[in-house]
Amino acid sequence: RLRMPSLPPQTVSILFILLAAASVRGPPSHHCTLELSPAISINQKNFQFQKMSSEDNKKHVADEAKSCTSTSKKKRWFPLESNPTILNGYISKLGFNTDLYEFVDVYATEEWATSMVPKPVLAVLFLYPISPVQEQHRHKESSNNTALSHELSSKRKVWYTKQRIGNACGTIGVLHALANIDSNALIKPESWISTFLNHATYDTDPLVKAEILESDDVIETLHDDATQNNDNATGRGEIDDELLTHFIAFTNVDGMLYELDGRKDGPICHGETKQEQLLEDSCRVIKLFMERDPEELRFTILALAPK
Repeated sequence: RLRMPSLPPQTVSILFILLAAASVRGPPSHHCTLELSPAISINQKNFQFQKMSSEDNKKHVADEAKSCTSTSKKKRWFPLESNPTILNGYISKLGFNTDLYEFVDVYATEEWATSMVPKPVLAVLFLYPISPVQEQHRHKESSNNTALSHELSSKRKVWYTKQRIGNACGTIGVLHALANIDSNALIKPESWISTFLNHATYDTDPLVKAEILESDDVIETLHDDATQNNDNATGRGEIDDELLTHFIAFTNVDGMLYELDGRKDGPICHGETKQEQLLEDSCRVIKLFMERDPEELRFTILALAPK
């Protein structure tokens, strides 16, 4: 799971638009956010009303979240925060070369925001709320066999792992992002992630990968250190806190866009892409998540971009 920072991208986008409006005519439209503050207040009010008036939905989502992201009773971690500074320090300790690439915020899904991000983007991380409508879509994907089988994903050399550790979706998302990068120059030799990927290759069964990860004390310590970093915008709370947000990754493997989510049956292919177009193509899929939950504001997007 991932902790939300104090300002989600929608809020930052609103501030960006309001500042832009002071100096230019007609600020860029924002797909995820209403432009007027009264409308935003209504949106937030409606969300609170829905949350407080639907205990059944609330319980359903909590039960689904627990069953899907905490299947292992052995391990439960504190959640990572969706924070570029935290994640950059974390992946550096894992063995990724942050002198060349780093995670940056993406403030919106529109062209005005994606064009501000340096290219080519190597991977995209997306945080979204687990809600009844998102769960309904996930179950529909499962019943329709939307995800790639392990045999097919191995044939396509897509690295994918299941999530067995509670609140570990931040680390799972990071691993999905880094493991599918087609460049050995960005992974430091003899680092933790280099060693891990030598043991847990793309053709290793996703559950076996999860078991290897679950038994690794080093990654558990590095993850825990990141949750206690002074750069966190929020406290990490209690280990048993229910956090109904989830973190997934989007990557390009051999010209195809893959959604990688440890809660799902396997990788989901969203069609062709190019490295230069990965962020825009990922945002196209991210918009579908947002459109399913139009009242929601708790979304964040991070891109692994060149410095």
